[in-house]
Amino acid sequence: MKKRKGKNVTIVLGLCIVMIAFIWFNNTSQFYSKDTNYKILAHRGLAQTFDISIVESDTNTAEIIYPPEHPYLENTISSMKAAFDHGADVVELDIKLTKDRQLAVFHDFTLEYRTNGNGKIKDYTMEELKKLDIGYRYTADKGITFPFRGQGIGMMPSLDEVFAAFPNQEFLIHEKDGDMETTKVLWDNYLSEMSKNQLNQITVYGDGDSEGFNYLQSKHSNMKLLTNDRMKNALLKYELIGWTGYIPKELHNMELHLPLNYAKYLWGWPNKFVARMESVNTRVVIVEGNGKWSEGFDTKASLKKIPAGYQGYIWTNRVDRITK
Repeated sequence: MKKRKGKNVTIVLGLCIVMIAFIWFNNTSQFYSKDTNYKILAHRGLAQTFDISIVESDTNTAEIIYPPEHPYLENTISSMKAAFDHGADVVELDIKLTKDRQLAVFHDFTLEYRTNGNGKIKDYTMEELKKLDIGYRYTADKGITFPFRGQGIGMMPSLDEVFAAFPNQEFLIHEKDGDMETTKVLWDNYLSEMSKNQLNQITVYGDGDSEGFNYLQSKHSNMKLLTNDRMKNALLKYELIGWTGYIPKELHNMELHLPLNYAKYLWGWPNKFVARMESVNTRVVIVEGNGKWSEGFDTKASLKKIPAGYQGYIWTNRVDRITK
């Protein structure tokens, strides 16, 4: 009896060792190249930055910018061009629906934060929005001076102007309204007219209802999409079964924004995980720290935190700094 019991224990231990070895081998990045070759996603093109540590959900970030080191304002044609010129592979931009059912490239829920206007984007036609000064309220010294006042008149672009200016570039579109109407306009009036190659360069994300994103996916099944709920649910399932190498279908055709502090707990992180996601048309983007308020890799020092051999994308607000 003792011999049989000892034999059973040996078998169990052997199986455990085999299982541990399988999990390690199936999820290690040891056999991938250590040459780091990440790509760059520029948040809102090249923007004015600020102290993220003091930002809350209702903070007007235009009123707390650092002393300007460059002349560019976020979400403008010139800022996007500067980002691409500095080596960005993708530019992120924000869209909101106008009164005349065009898509304006603008971030805030109210015009008062940055411009000399009042109210919301949806209260104005695109022609009316062109008359606003989008640099009107930027200040680095609590309102003593306004370095961009008078320089942003006519600079709020429509989405079709962006596509016309950069027909061969890749964009991440943040659908800020979070409703079906805006998403339908995005597809019906803009994306549906693109060639297949152009459409494959477009990714859409937002915090809105899933109905709009289901609509987009029904129109182009391979379009990369992201909502926080989709990402959380997909990654939870991956954490449960990803150790086997299986990639849940919920992770196919997605954009993943992963805070660096949390990404390290994913099966296969970093290199095998990125390779797995690429195999199902999913793009991996890491953000700095905990990812609070679009925290990015904005300094040379921050780049040292990127894992060796990382082949995905990094999020930055200062592409000009990190590519010098």
